Order: sequence, then C-alpha cells, then structure tokens
Amino acid sequence: MKITDNSAVEGRLMSLDVMRGMIMILLCAESCLVFESLKKFDTDSFIINQLFHHPWHGLRFWDLVQPAFMFMAGAALYISYSRKLEKGITWSSNFKHILIRSLKLFLFGIGLHCVYAGKPVFELWNVLTQLAFTSIAAYLIINKSPVFQLLFSIALLILTEILYRCIHVSGFDSPFTAYHNFGAYADTLLMGKINKDGWVAINAIPTAAHTIWGVLAGRLLISKQSTAQKIKILVFAGFAGLLIGFGLDITGITPIIKRISTSSFVFASGGWVLLMLAVIYWLVDIRQNIKYAWIFTVVGMNAIFIYVFFETVGHEWLNGVVGIFTGDLLHLLFNLPVNFTGLLSALAVWFAECALCYWLYKNKIFFKL
Repeated sequence: MKITDNSAVEGRLMSLDVMRGMIMILLCAESCLVFESLKKFDTDSFIINQLFHHPWHGLRFWDLVQPAFMFMAGAALYISYSRKLEKGITWSSNFKHILIRSLKLFLFGIGLHCVYAGKPVFELWNVLTQLAFTSIAAYLIINKSPVFQLLFSIALLILTEILYRCIHVSGFDSPFTAYHNFGAYADTLLMGKINKDGWVAINAIPTAAHTIWGVLAGRLLISKQSTAQKIKILVFAGFAGLLIGFGLDITGITPIIKRISTSSFVFASGGWVLLMLAVIYWLVDIRQNIKYAWIFTVVGMNAIFIYVFFETVGHEWLNGVVGIFTGDLLHLLFNLPVNFTGLLSALAVWFAECALCYWLYKNKIFFKL
C-alpha cells in the first residue's frame, strides 16, 4: 500500500506543529522548575543531567532544544512564505512583515532579560533576540537555490571560526575558553558586560545556520518529492551533520561547546534535530499517528507567544501562586519531604500552564507574533 503525505498536499505539516509543541512543552517544564526539582533527588543522575545544559565542552539533550527552536522557526518561515507567494504577496512586501516581526522578537527578548533582572537592562543573550537576527538572515536568501543557502550557512560557520581564531585581543585570545574568547570580548563592546554562564550574543551568527537549514527542510517537506525521498534526505543530512560535528570535536579541531555555539556544535546539534524531524514526520504525517497530536499542536501553533508567557506570567507569578496551594500546603498538612512537595508543585504548575494555554487557544486570545 502506498502511503502519501496528505498534509503536505493540503499545505500544512502537522509534524512541524507537533515538534514545535514538544519543544515548547519542554521549555514550559523548565520554567516551572520541574527539572530543578528532579535534580534535587539525584544531582549526579546521567538522565536528569540531560535536562540541563552542558557546563562547557560536551553535548546533552537539553543543548538541542534551542537549535530545534531556531530550526523550526526557519521551516515555518519558508512554509508561510510559500503560501503568501501563492496569494500574490511579493518578497519585498513580505519583507516589511519580517522586519516588524523581528523587531518585536528583539524587543521581547530584551524585555525578558529585564524581567529576569528585575530592572531595566540591555542584554542580548535571549533566544528571541537571536531569532530576530537569524530570521532576517534566512529570509534575505530564501529565494536562492538550496545549494546557495547551504553554502551561505557554512560560510557563517567559517566566519565564526575566523572571528574566534584570528582576532586576538588581550584577555580574550583563547578561542574555546569561557570568558576569554572573542564572543565574550564582543559582549563587552555590545553590552559592556560578560555573561556569568559563558553565553555570548554573537551566537546569532553561527546559529543562523540552524534557521537556514530549517528553511531548507521546510522547502523539502512541501515539495513534490516522494515521502521516501524526503525522509532519505533528512536522515542523510542528519547523519552528515553528526559525522562532521563529532568529527571536528574528536579530532580536536573544534570542540563542541553550546555556550559559544562552535561550528562543531552547530553541525552536531543540527544533525540530531534533522533526525528527530525525520522520525516525527514519518510518525505523524506519513503513518498518521495523530490521536494525541492535538496536545502538542495547541502549543506548537503559536510558539513565540507561549514562550513569552511561560517566561513572564508563568515563571514570575504562576509558579509561586500554584505552589502555595499544592506542595506548600501538602508540606504543611502532612509534613512531606520538601523535595517531594517541591516536585509536586512544579508538576502542578506545569499542568496548569499547559491547561491555560489550551484555554487561550480554544478562546482565540493568543497574541499573534
């Protein structure tokens, strides 16, 4: 029996909404402190540590979330653009929309840092400020051939290598050392400060490759190629990314470091994301395993709004309010261990925020970005 991809024919790929939804639900769990609560039970657990960023040189599962976020944004960008072309909207007229949207992302990203700090600050480490840059970069070449886009993305990675290896500034001349690399130096110029956890703002340059690869994936998935060919290309590209990324790391050429988004990290993380997309595309759009897909599509169809909601209302207010009437109350009434009640509170907040997102979705009160 021949299996066809009906969603691609209809112009919407449920697999993309499902994958975005999975990413957002995981980000929600982080903002609800679910992972922090789990870590209190076992600080050395290999599985639990996968839910946290690697401290420096290495790769964990949680390091793939941001690349997947950027990648899916690129896929959505291309699919949205292709629909607008069908309606007669030109590249230049749509470019105005991209610029306005990127400005909103930039401002929301800075605003989130102000919320985190509890005061006005100018910091560019948030994923939204970086997505503002990568979206424009990807859109500027969206009409170019896939080969050009691929070569352009690789050029961005080569540029990153050159910046880190060839620009020597006293105190910032160690390419792959935290706080002493070119990215940290660039932050002193842009913001007059260095991130205490080693993140750098110019990650926007190499991670633009993730968004461009997302554009290529979106183009592929709505193309007229056979489903078998689409999956083969995704899997081949995924393994190629892993081979290049881990090859650069193992040979000692460029270490995998997520916090400064080295080229080896971009390739390795991009490879994993491509393989994940191939699996989800096969399960959802090809095999039509969609019974519970709505759980993810609810949050996947407006990911930016939900991310901002989690990081503001959720993290800054709802976490504490729900915690009062769940874990805190249970600890008071039954004297249960603090670690246990803390986890119950985090899970309760996670459920409450996901339920609230569903209510917002059903009542159409999302703020469209």
